[in-house]
Amino acid sequence: MRIKSVDTVTLKIPFSDLYEGPRAKRRGWTEFDTLLIRIETEDGLVGWGEAFAYGCASAVRALLQDTVAPLVIGQNITDVAAFTLKLQQDLHIWGRYGITIFAISGIDIALWDLAAKQAGKSLAAHLGGRVRESVTAYASLVRYGGAAPIAAMTARAVAEGYRDIKLHEIAYDPIAAARAAIGPDIRLTTDVNCAWSLTEAEAMLPKMKALDLYWVEEPTFPPEDYETHKALSRFGVALSAGENACTAMEFARLSAALTFPQPSVIKIGGVSEFVKATKHAAALGKTVMPHSPYFGPGYWATLQLAAHLEPIGLFEYMYVKPEAYCGRDIPLPQQGRIAIPDAPGIGFTPDDETLQRYRVA
Repeated sequence: MRIKSVDTVTLKIPFSDLYEGPRAKRRGWTEFDTLLIRIETEDGLVGWGEAFAYGCASAVRALLQDTVAPLVIGQNITDVAAFTLKLQQDLHIWGRYGITIFAISGIDIALWDLAAKQAGKSLAAHLGGRVRESVTAYASLVRYGGAAPIAAMTARAVAEGYRDIKLHEIAYDPIAAARAAIGPDIRLTTDVNCAWSLTEAEAMLPKMKALDLYWVEEPTFPPEDYETHKALSRFGVALSAGENACTAMEFARLSAALTFPQPSVIKIGGVSEFVKATKHAAALGKTVMPHSPYFGPGYWATLQLAAHLEPIGLFEYMYVKPEAYCGRDIPLPQQGRIAIPDAPGIGFTPDDETLQRYRVA
């Protein structure tokens, strides 16, 4: 698998958050930043990856083009995990995490896509086989910031067949409104995005327990703080984190303090690090709830990992409507479940019209 070229494609795709009623404030997030990595071998085989790009696409793209791609082009790669671990070593002077690992994540996903295609198998089959043909998805709502929109949107998701819903709310009233709207039989979670202080978390977690939240995600800053997560577990509410943790080494330390570790394939270091982190979580008896709210190759790769890895529980589906999808025939939830493709590689084929229309020069 000798590499001929490494190219990037940056996209900005607007999306609707589906709510048409009155709002307390204007929407803040209206577009998906997506950074695709295209790797071609000398034999003409093409693999696709994705690097995390929310608010940082230009920086990640610059690192990929100027620093990472020259280390990949011309290489004859026979062991993807070993190669991208060597990339981590070669690039560690710029920091192990953040922009550096985002770039490596995209490279790793594209190389695994190539390796599975070369073998004529789906990524799940290439990694060792499938344990499931479909996965339960939860509706991951954006932050609306008010009780009325939350009540309307959670009720809508339940009507579409979702039995698991995640909010991104940090105040009590919207979370309580969601619980009132959907009743006691739907599992409800909220992602705090590190917004609470320790004092606020200690005050809010008993209230979250009373609302029977399935988990509370990233309650405090910093998100990789093992000791704080461990201390907050005394309130009897399941805690999750990991979207902002990078490499399996970080998860080996963090997972023990969590109920549900949450690796993100486009942040952790790609497929290679995701597999290692998930296997470590399984050894601790943990169920993994991967972070996957976007719709590029990372979405497809996460589905393949869900097909292969038993410890994966739910699939995060961002409950919005993009103007277009960058991949053809994207598998979307039906009654709260997603059928996992069995096409070669990760299953991603770019929609050329979407790439042309939404490409950032």
